[in-house]
Amino acid sequence: MKRFITLLLVVAATLGAQAQLLWKVSGNGLDKPSYLFGTYHLAALSIKDSIAALPQVQQDVQQVYGELVMADMMKPETLTQMQQQMMLPADTTLRSLFSPKEFEVVTRAVTEYLKVDIALLDRLKPAALFQQLTVLFYLKHTPGYNPQEQLDASFQQDATKAGKKVGGLETVQSQMDILFNKPLRRQAEDLYCFVSDPAKAERQAKELIAAYAAQDLDKMLQLMEEKEGTSCDPTPEEMAQLLYDRNQAWAKQMPALMQAAPTLFVVGAGHLPGERGVLSLLKEKGYTVEPMK
Repeated sequence: MKRFITLLLVVAATLGAQAQLLWKVSGNGLDKPSYLFGTYHLAALSIKDSIAALPQVQQDVQQVYGELVMADMMKPETLTQMQQQMMLPADTTLRSLFSPKEFEVVTRAVTEYLKVDIALLDRLKPAALFQQLTVLFYLKHTPGYNPQEQLDASFQQDATKAGKKVGGLETVQSQMDILFNKPLRRQAEDLYCFVSDPAKAERQAKELIAAYAAQDLDKMLQLMEEKEGTSCDPTPEEMAQLLYDRNQAWAKQMPALMQAAPTLFVVGAGHLPGERGVLSLLKEKGYTVEPMK
């Protein structure tokens, strides 16, 4: 269960009183400021309306960078590549990755949310099934959630309409590696942690959404630090792959991008706070980083 929440929003390390999602980056030789906005990938678009400074920021910047270029995800070649990476090796089936008892639990979840015979999905990687179930879980339990209206994508769509450059800090392949190319046994554990206690998953997800809507990153951190002492807790290596290594890679790219043009970076909120978060990493490079409302 803990890793279910971690996959939705990774928050780690200490955080002080940071209750904003929009941050201004200035100084260190920049002629004009750039900005960072923390998203929650399953949040409603209405969060944008609660930040008074955001429309002016979107107008002032010349380019928008996300974790990746969302439009690339819809290209036919990308969809084909993704479909291939969602499938299990020829010598492995979905059923073979679970004990009989665990597979019964997974089967019940598939029946409830996907309304299909799990035998039809026996070639699908657990991580791919996990992603599908997560979307349907939110559709059922989260009022206002619309998978067709992605917060990250909306910023890039706004920029495109305004004739501004859109870029990505990562490649589609790097995202697919994170989503679908973990060891298969670990993928199976992720999936089972999610489906084995849906009531708890619903409660934790709603608490995270409420904390994000309130821009309360301290509350998010508190929720993320709840430990179960089970295999559902992420390992240090997984935390590095999901969070710390990516933060470092992004912070290395950002100076050149900001020097080239005022930029709005739109990334998962969990990447912003903490001693190893993007905000601190930029401060270490000599930038002034300030919250905006």
